Amino acid sequence: MSSHFKHARNVNIEGITNISANNYNLNHYSERSSRTSIEKLREHIAAGALHNSAERCDAPKCHPETRVVVQDEVVSWICDGDGDDEPKDIMWVTGPAGSGKTAIMGSVADTCQGKGILGATHFFSSFSGSANRRSKRYFVPTLAYQFVQHKALAQVAAQILSAVEDNPAIFEQNLEVQLDQLILEPLRACRDRPPLPEWPKVILIDGLDECEADQYHDTTRSDISPRSKEEDQTEILSVLKKAASDPDFPFRIVIASRPEHAIQSFFTEVAHSVTRKLFLDEKYNPDADMALFLENKFASIRRRCHLPSSWPKEDVRQTLISNASGQFIYVATVGRFMEGSGEDPDQLLNQVLQLPGIKACANPLAPLDALYRHILNSSPDPPLGTLWLNLIFREGYFQTDSGKYYHGPAPAPATFVRLYLGSYTGQVAYAFRSLNSLVSTPSMEDHDSPYALYHKSLAEAQNAL
Repeated sequence: MSSHFKHARNVNIEGITNISANNYNLNHYSERSSRTSIEKLREHIAAGALHNSAERCDAPKCHPETRVVVQDEVVSWICDGDGDDEPKDIMWVTGPAGSGKTAIMGSVADTCQGKGILGATHFFSSFSGSANRRSKRYFVPTLAYQFVQHKALAQVAAQILSAVEDNPAIFEQNLEVQLDQLILEPLRACRDRPPLPEWPKVILIDGLDECEADQYHDTTRSDISPRSKEEDQTEILSVLKKAASDPDFPFRIVIASRPEHAIQSFFTEVAHSVTRKLFLDEKYNPDADMALFLENKFASIRRRCHLPSSWPKEDVRQTLISNASGQFIYVATVGRFMEGSGEDPDQLLNQVLQLPGIKACANPLAPLDALYRHILNSSPDPPLGTLWLNLIFREGYFQTDSGKYYHGPAPAPATFVRLYLGSYTGQVAYAFRSLNSLVSTPSMEDHDSPYALYHKSLAEAQNAL
């Protein structure tokens, strides 16, 4: 009886490729199988959370020559922290809202990428266009995916893909199981091959305080308490501490967040022995960095508007820096406000200076709130513009079903919002015309991107929205 495979060449059978009648070559982990594993992994990552993602193309970065001291301290610890008197495996970069944490982390990520020491990044964002950037469920797979893509981690990558193939349900299991199967066990499998010099050195995580709670039960039931974001944030911190304490885990971890209670308690009470804290205070001289930032903005305006080199006066600069109260977001918003308008620069600057200053306010963020209110009131229809911003960003009124690569609600495209809110074509664009310093507005030709805030502090500002 003749074989059905006589003289066969390149027959594909699931899990097996390259079958020859005269020369059998069976690969259990065939090219097709590997692709399938990568695809399974890809479907469960937050692609927008990578430091160099398209979603973060407008994310803040440190202006050249600013925040140099703090960046150098972070990078030096990553590279040479083993030489400290008491070496730590985790660095917690923290500070109040608007102090520049995300910009610093973005710039550190670029530096580490250039040095070849960046292993993985995850930038959480509660106002992201992708719901998966504010959920814990994509966190471990996103790190694992970056290891798979890293050229120096080929042996680890093979182990990760094998783990996905062996347990496709891994993405529905808790974070500790995901950490074990997707990261720690693949690293242990390569323990007989010690880390090479070209292995990366660090994992960077930003905005942990912006991770929101995943709900697994009916939240309308009175007998079940909804899960809190603090619980999910603590779960993430717990698995990171477990990783950092594992002898086969070769990476340092840098975590940036606001000093919110649950996070601060974890680092103070649970992870104190393995954590180095870096608080963004006056030690890092933010006033000098803000002065340099403003001078660059003013120089650009002087060139564009043919103003003298003495503009603006030194006391004006010092007033702006004083009003910022260490919050980089204040001077960044002032810069965008002045650059994004065609009005006379002196008039714009006077408008900002006439707002309540830090000396008149007990709240250090009050000048920022006042600046936000002023910009909102400068729109053609302030009540309507404020109402729409509330609906979009505070009430979450425009949420769509999940997309291909994430679960849960996501912001609707700006095109849909314009069609829904506007009584006539162009009304929303008209109402938002003067708000470009606060809101990233997609072009009319962009049918996919949502509206996005430049900084979440706008939604939190007292009496601004």
